[in-house]
Amino acid sequence: MGLIDYLKTQLLEIIQWEDDSRDTLSWRFPDQDKEIKRGAQLIVRESQTAQFIYLGQFADTYGPGKYTLNTDNIPILSTLKGWKYGLESPFKADVYYVNTRLFTGNKWGTSNPIMLRDPDFGIVRTRAFGTYDFKVVDVKTFLKEVAGTDAHFRLEEFQDTMRSRLVSAFTDALASSKVPVLDVATRYTELGEALLPVLNPILTAKYGLELGSFIVENVSVPPEVEQAIDKRSSMAAIGNLNDYVKLQFAESLGKNQGGTGTAGSAAELAMGFGLAGQLMNQPGGMLGGPQGTLPAAPTGAAAGVAAMPELLSPADVAQKLSVAETDVLAALADGSLKGKKIGSQWRITRQAFDEFLKN
Repeated sequence: MGLIDYLKTQLLEIIQWEDDSRDTLSWRFPDQDKEIKRGAQLIVRESQTAQFIYLGQFADTYGPGKYTLNTDNIPILSTLKGWKYGLESPFKADVYYVNTRLFTGNKWGTSNPIMLRDPDFGIVRTRAFGTYDFKVVDVKTFLKEVAGTDAHFRLEEFQDTMRSRLVSAFTDALASSKVPVLDVATRYTELGEALLPVLNPILTAKYGLELGSFIVENVSVPPEVEQAIDKRSSMAAIGNLNDYVKLQFAESLGKNQGGTGTAGSAAELAMGFGLAGQLMNQPGGMLGGPQGTLPAAPTGAAAGVAAMPELLSPADVAQKLSVAETDVLAALADGSLKGKKIGSQWRITRQAFDEFLKN
């Protein structure tokens, strides 16, 4: 091998990065201790930026295109190296390629519950997750603060840092928005869009990155809050409990009209006649006549229905109204049915029961 051939093997003539990965953020060109010759070709493809670093200092930056390296094309490096008469000899410098495309579909989520003060449920623990897209917009800041001297910096090395930063910002935004938990689902898009102008200045200044989108896919609450939401939905579907009782009674009358008139249906008819009197605003209700006095004790099968104790439990009321006990508890909770809670148990007086049926 001649001297000329040997020197050629020690000089870099073409510098390029043929990236075929989907998770590489930055890559250092492997010079293998070779020098860059005068007039070498630098090739930068779309979605790439090439950054020269000389003795630990940032030199020239190149966007997409093909460049012939000479004094005119590397002015910063020429100044750092102190070339007085232009580039005449080979030189050494590190060349970093940075991927500037949009990295999509990255996942984020809360590792611990977010504590919120909700107007409907008080203090609530919520969890959230979603996706985000980002790209590198400031190559020098990214190399300095994130990739460093890593020769092959991948997305997985930075995901935890990004996730914690995004979750922190999301937590602050959700808490300060004071949006009720029941309404958060209708504002996923609004929350995501509102976070972009909050997050991007921070990410750009600190990491040289910018979010293309921030998507909230779900905000969940603990099982006990979900049960409370389900119960509220059930009450909204049923509507007014008194109207619901009337509907149940009307349906039961329709079923009993085709009966045989046996003694077994006498109790149901007695209950029905009492409710019918209430529904038609006739004097006297299900339990008694004027001024809330009790009627004369009925005889036969009807006696078992009309006779009532001084105090009723929610189960007793539910049985009298032919509804679920949870419906009675909900009525006690919202105050439409008056009762007294003794310890953990509810008790309802006959007078309160009477008043509930009149409303």
